[in-house]
Amino acid sequence: MNESHHPLYAPHVLRQAEEIPAIYGDVDFSILPERYVGDVDRERYRSPKLRAYVDSALADPRRVELVRNYTMTGDRVADAYAALIPQYGFRALVQMLEDACDGGVEAVPDAPPQLLALIRAMEATPDWVDMDMVERGARQERVPLATISPFAIRGAFIATFMNKYTALPMTMTGTLSDEKSARRVFETASFFTATAMPGALRRFGPGFRAAAKVRLMHSMVRFNIMQSGQWDVATYGIPIPQVDQMPAGLIGIFLLSFKLLAKGRTVFTPEERERVEMARYRCFLLGLPQDLLGETPQEIVDLMMARTVSLREEYDDATCGELVRGTMQAELCNDTSLRGRAHRWMERGFSRYFLIRSFCEGKPSRARAMGVSYDLRDRVAAAVALAVILASAASYRVGMRMPLLRDAVDRQLVARLARLLDSYGHADFVTDASQYRLAAAE
Repeated sequence: MNESHHPLYAPHVLRQAEEIPAIYGDVDFSILPERYVGDVDRERYRSPKLRAYVDSALADPRRVELVRNYTMTGDRVADAYAALIPQYGFRALVQMLEDACDGGVEAVPDAPPQLLALIRAMEATPDWVDMDMVERGARQERVPLATISPFAIRGAFIATFMNKYTALPMTMTGTLSDEKSARRVFETASFFTATAMPGALRRFGPGFRAAAKVRLMHSMVRFNIMQSGQWDVATYGIPIPQVDQMPAGLIGIFLLSFKLLAKGRTVFTPEERERVEMARYRCFLLGLPQDLLGETPQEIVDLMMARTVSLREEYDDATCGELVRGTMQAELCNDTSLRGRAHRWMERGFSRYFLIRSFCEGKPSRARAMGVSYDLRDRVAAAVALAVILASAASYRVGMRMPLLRDAVDRQLVARLARLLDSYGHADFVTDASQYRLAAAE
């Protein structure tokens, strides 16, 4: 391949076609996909504060180039392993990966070299990772996961669905039914909860294993969709590129960084740094390159904003709306006890409140246009849920700051997260091509 004919992308992007032809062999890397906004209209950002963040994000040409490159970049090692589906079948690939995570690659007879490369890449812990700091960051993460996540689980999951360019892979994989929507919500919650358990992100921990399976699942989606011949690269780029995994892995520390910058702070406290490093290491295990993992509040905000403004905004009801409605209608709690019914009532109201506040500019009318109601019953439920969240989170945080109580409070949090994991059910992190709705890409 003559790289001089492809000035838009770095060599590592172009090599995907040669290294993994089953996925990228037919990709035209001489074009920018429609989803990518190269010439950002800064005038549309009327708020002076927001405009300042956009200007800062776009001020560095290297950062803009990074986002452009990773808009067309998948996961090299996981993609190569997923490309073995015709030879092994997807279930065998999942089983071999699980065995390699649990017992090392040596535990897999005749392990393909692609599996070895994936595991070794995850084991190659960067020099900047301090596992003790990661553990302390995970301890902090347990508070929001135990208090906010049970109520925000559904609303937060919707972030991926609000743009047709990022939502289409989910539509094509056939996850629109009530049952499948609920399963995907629980799998997402299960992943983030599992990674915050003690020791979970160490080499043989359950978080390491979950990250490996999530990577393989994403790569299998890329393989199956690209093999279908029904994916429009010129419009959508490649399925689930690296930049689309940034929000899920980094949203917590992005919001933290955004808040600090608004206060005039540019440096994390030691406690905040622990949370940041935990999130960055989890993203590393998920395959995100270090280039996309900022270290300072300004770097983190700049990278996320550069990604945000590069993604063309378009809400398509046939794609986005169907996913939003399916997720909001999914039944997440089957507990018929008084406590279970109370939780279901609060969660339903809070999830709608979260959707409206986060994705509808605070306007219930926009939610209604998507087919999601927000009546008085929901408003009361959201208010009660918010009070419960604030009270429980405050009590946990106070306890975690008291040396004599810290360990006991953390044990309570771990026990609560273990119960939540049980309620989420077993997370398979698999994708079955026979269930895909490939016609959705036409």
